[in-house]
Formats: sequence, structure tokens, C-alpha cells
Amino acid sequence: MSEPTDPEELFREQMKDVERLRPQNRANLNKPREATPGQAERQRAATRLKLLDQNYLRRDEVELLKSHDLLEYRKDGIQHGVFRKLRLGQYPIDARLDLHRKTVEEARREVWGFIRDCLRYELRTVMILHGKGDRNKEQTALLKSYVNHWLREMPEVLAFHSAQPRHGGTGAVYLLLRKSDREKQLNRERFSG
Repeated sequence: MSEPTDPEELFREQMKDVERLRPQNRANLNKPREATPGQAERQRAATRLKLLDQNYLRRDEVELLKSHDLLEYRKDGIQHGVFRKLRLGQYPIDARLDLHRKTVEEARREVWGFIRDCLRYELRTVMILHGKGDRNKEQTALLKSYVNHWLREMPEVLAFHSAQPRHGGTGAVYLLLRKSDREKQLNRERFSG
């Protein structure tokens, strides 16, 4: 048998065993069994991020405070005069963190990072503006409540107190942070005689 030379006959000869596919009006919802390279990379990145997050600040619920409740905390060993000056806003404020319009999770990350940065740059007296929460019906201050709890969890925070009215009143808090090892050594050298 001779081979057809006409292109149409040649095509028909090649396609004689092919069956037409019936159209299906359904989407294929089967998930691929293997992760795509993008999915695998996103999963690795999420795992890395989780391992890098050393933020131990509490995420679960805390006791809610009212908008005009005063925040105050002092670790043992903090002198009364030092705490009094902090309470009266008599120390210069080295840095400020504004948490207005942040979610609790955003505020958690911001507070953690802020305190870390303050320690890195050896800042001692700083302020966090958390807001009063007096715009909601119950007059509860969600961020203020969490900030109050988080600051107590941090060993680097020696004392804190609600700010004076000129600095935001009960919508802000002054913090006294511990000295760095370098500052402690300088003080020893300065006052050793």
C-alpha cells in the first residue's frame, strides 16, 4: 500500500484511531498532590518566621481596664524618688511609640520591637501612647489593658506610670527601662571614687 501524498489524506490517515473527547461542563476540583515551588517556599518562609519570633508577650485575653484607669508598676529596688520623678513626667522622654489604630497583634509586635530598639540604643525613659478607649460604648481600653500586662511581663521594664495630662494622661504611659551593661559599668567607674 502506498503512502498518501495529499496533506488532507495524510492527516486523516494519522488521525484514524483518535476518538473525540466529550465536553464536560465541570471544573476539575482535585487538588494537586505535590506542592508547587511557590507553595513550598511560602511554607518554609512561614516556618522560619515562626522560629525567629522570640516575642513571648501574651496573646490571650487579659483583664480589661477602663479608659480612665491609672497604670502604675514598680519593681522591687526602684527608689521612691526615681518612681516619683517618672510619675510626674520629670525625666526627658527619649522615644515615643504610638499604638493608635493598631490591632492587638500589631501592638504586640510594635511594643516588643520598640523595647528591643530602646535597649539597643540605650534609651532609659520612653513613652507609649496606647489611647484611652473612651470612644467605645463600654469605656474599656483594649490596647491599654494589653500594654499594662505586656510591660509587666518584660524584665527590661523597671517601672511605668500613666502619663501627665500634658503628655496624654491615661492614654499614655511613661516607662523606665533598665540600664545596659555598658551604662552600669560607666556608673561604677564614675562613682567608685
